[in-house]
Amino acid sequence: MRHAFGFVLGVLLTPALLYGAAWGYVQAGQSFDGTGQEITDRTRIYGAFALLAAVGLVMGVVIVARWASPLVSLVPALALLGLTAWFLVEPGRVLDLPGKVPPAGDMDAGLRMLLGSGLYAMMGLALLMPSWAPRRWSSDRDDDADMDFYSAMDRDDRRADRRMR
Repeated sequence: MRHAFGFVLGVLLTPALLYGAAWGYVQAGQSFDGTGQEITDRTRIYGAFALLAAVGLVMGVVIVARWASPLVSLVPALALLGLTAWFLVEPGRVLDLPGKVPPAGDMDAGLRMLLGSGLYAMMGLALLMPSWAPRRWSSDRDDDADMDFYSAMDRDDRRADRRMR
């Protein structure tokens, strides 16, 4: 059941990461003047950076969370890496794809730029890492290594207490 929920969550997370990063990128790019070296719209750039930070935070939680099924990160990772591989094989067809998927407009430019810059490949590789940890696939909640660590710490604490007396 944990992996079924993880798969569904991964499917929902994929477009959220794609569109969140693309929209944040576009909004950030429209809010400053690179040649004049000044921010033209502070509210927009703060919102864009907040969205990009939220995308990074969600990715970080998904990567680090031991309670989450590895499918939560594996599904978006495979989608992002697959999209990047497809881009390397047939760039014309892949760059045409954002125009066919809603919403149209500035978002299309963001999707194309992040795909062409390799950022989606980087995100995909980062999200792929948790699926390599064997303990993420098991449903056993008691991790023997953690239990050994904490029991060793308790022993060290007791020794230190005896020395202080």
